[in-house]
Amino acid sequence: MENVHAVYNGRFDNLNNIKISPLSRAYTFSDSVYEVIPFFNLKPIAFDKHILRLKRSCDALSFSVDFDVISIEINELIIKSELKNGYVYYQISRGVDPIRSHMFGHDLTEETFGYVVSHTFDSQTLKVMFCEDLRWQRCDIKSTSLLGNVMSMNNAKNKGCDEVIMHKNNIITEGGASNVFFANDKCVFTPRLSENILPGITRELLIMQMKETGITVEEGEYTIDDLINAKSIWLTSSTKGLAQVSEVIDQKINIQLDHPLFKKCEKLFINNYLS
Repeated sequence: MENVHAVYNGRFDNLNNIKISPLSRAYTFSDSVYEVIPFFNLKPIAFDKHILRLKRSCDALSFSVDFDVISIEINELIIKSELKNGYVYYQISRGVDPIRSHMFGHDLTEETFGYVVSHTFDSQTLKVMFCEDLRWQRCDIKSTSLLGNVMSMNNAKNKGCDEVIMHKNNIITEGGASNVFFANDKCVFTPRLSENILPGITRELLIMQMKETGITVEEGEYTIDDLINAKSIWLTSSTKGLAQVSEVIDQKINIQLDHPLFKKCEKLFINNYLS
């Protein structure tokens, strides 16, 4: 991609000009975390919540960074891009080793990197598949260690799918890059947060809006059978917004597209964040 604005360790440049050491611990160990901050009409969506989640991820790995500086860099990327709608990808690693070692030195300086690209927040429907959750056991940390997600999502892609819905021992966790919601005629359901689930910002915003407007929402432990019996299923993320599931391959599910509860939730989200 050409003419992509980026920043590396505080220095702004074109993405093509930025070079990173192969001994970066982000490269050798995925010893790094990241955040995706969407913006619409030049305004970041839930900026403070994204920064707080990034801070929680850094705290979990004992990274020490100046979040005032990071906030400035993210906003500067949006301004420099001159894009109306898009997102910023921002990554923090423990730093660059003098030579690869599992045991990191305590004199490393954290390494920061970010870029900004255009994005359209269009409504979409997704064809998905169920799969076993292959990921590590601290998915609440937004780590760049995403090999389990990559393996599952590309397996799904080869089968004509857009996403996956993962489960551990038949208990639904989340999508490959999203949180899971489903509904019957009266209630919306979503898996409760745990170390197996990333606390999605769009998930949090939607739950807050539903509770404020009187839509019944329950967070709990749900099985594949609960999804099979659902009237509506959708996935949420910072770039997907609310995306309806139109089909789960190899499953007979009577999904009702544009289900009334989904439409209410979609309208809430659009009116509050994408208008």
